[in-house]
Amino acid sequence: MTAVLTPPPPVEAGRRVLSPRTPLFSRRIGVRAASVTVAALLAALIVGVFALTLGDVAFSPGEVLATLVGLGDPRAELVILEWRLPRVLGALVFGIALGIGGAIFQSLTRNPLGSPDVIGFDAGAYTGALLVITTFGVSVATTAAAALAGGTATALLVYLLAFRRGFTGFRLIIVGIGVASMLASVNTWIILNADLNVALLASAWGAGSLNLITAEQVLIASCVIVPLGIAVAILADRMHLLEMGDDAASALGVRTGGTRLALVVLGVGLTAVVTAMAGPIAFISLAAPQIARRLTGSASVTLTASAAVGALLLISSDVLAQRLFAPTQIPVGIVTVCLGGVYLVWLLIQEARRR
Repeated sequence: MTAVLTPPPPVEAGRRVLSPRTPLFSRRIGVRAASVTVAALLAALIVGVFALTLGDVAFSPGEVLATLVGLGDPRAELVILEWRLPRVLGALVFGIALGIGGAIFQSLTRNPLGSPDVIGFDAGAYTGALLVITTFGVSVATTAAAALAGGTATALLVYLLAFRRGFTGFRLIIVGIGVASMLASVNTWIILNADLNVALLASAWGAGSLNLITAEQVLIASCVIVPLGIAVAILADRMHLLEMGDDAASALGVRTGGTRLALVVLGVGLTAVVTAMAGPIAFISLAAPQIARRLTGSASVTLTASAAVGALLLISSDVLAQRLFAPTQIPVGIVTVCLGGVYLVWLLIQEARRR
């Protein structure tokens, strides 16, 4: 068996690092990156507790915390634990998955625009869900399976079209945008030709919403996201080595083709699971890795910080979705698209100034 050399990434002078090691992988973690990750997670939890206090039946933070540890009254347990907690947990878990998925693709493409929603995987998942919804009706299991299949098939198509005598991130983005545009047209055609009630349901699902998320859906998604996250952690060192270029990574013992394909599958899996459960939620995969990179001061995307920032962004966006037009709750995807449009313009301006 060929040994794989995975030297730690270079650390800027004066930057303190932690160096945990396990039989599976070793990692040098900057203290600043660790601090940002912990701070973002704590902020996400605080926003989550705040979200549990909001609604037609209001509770104080103290009542929420008491209920979470089993000291609440039956009324509080019903409202907080059964009605509101699944939505909060869903936002946190889904935000983590989207943050990691975005970090993977931005690392592979070495481009801040290389996120699953820009490349077109969300559009493919939407196409799969639309075909099932308009043909067989709305069902959580069949819709989730179709969305997962649609996202995976789109990812495979984009990867095959972009792979020509090698792999380049820019080609993947261009091909992905083209495929996403074609799928958007297909999705519009499907909705226009569907029954009115079915079209309304499909459009609502396509906006990306946590309004009807259940504890069972969160549990199922977590059972998929956790193993995928562990696999990404194992491949993280090799992912960062790929950022140095295929020649350098190969010289260090990394099988570039297999590693890149495995990372693509993992990234697609993370984003497709979220899309399958809640619909396509844009912006989080695009913004979380770049915000995390700027906060940590890292030269490349950081998986843990991206996951934490993703959770914070999605739970904050969902609170806005609940309260902006209360008592009417809008899909969280509408909020993230509005924020994402502003962020994308800012990102394009920043990239233009650098060049």
